[in-house]
Amino acid sequence: MDTKILEDIVTQKMPFGKHKGDIIADLPMHYLEWFHREGMPSGKLGMWLSTVYEIKLNGLDYLLVEIRKHKGIRRTN
Repeated sequence: MDTKILEDIVTQKMPFGKHKGDIIADLPMHYLEWFHREGMPSGKLGMWLSTVYEIKLNGLDYLLVEIRKHKGIRRTN
């Protein structure tokens, strides 16, 4: 996996919707599940959302915690 994707997930913000402005990694699972059911957006956003969904689904959240620590990034919520 490209580590740039993981860095983007912990720094980039959701550009629209109910969670506009929230860091992608901080989106709640129910929101990610909705996208999974209804269809992910195209492009980088869809890739980021799909990646976060898989990370959370498989209990790998600790990967994002470590990247945040390394980059000095706090959670938004």
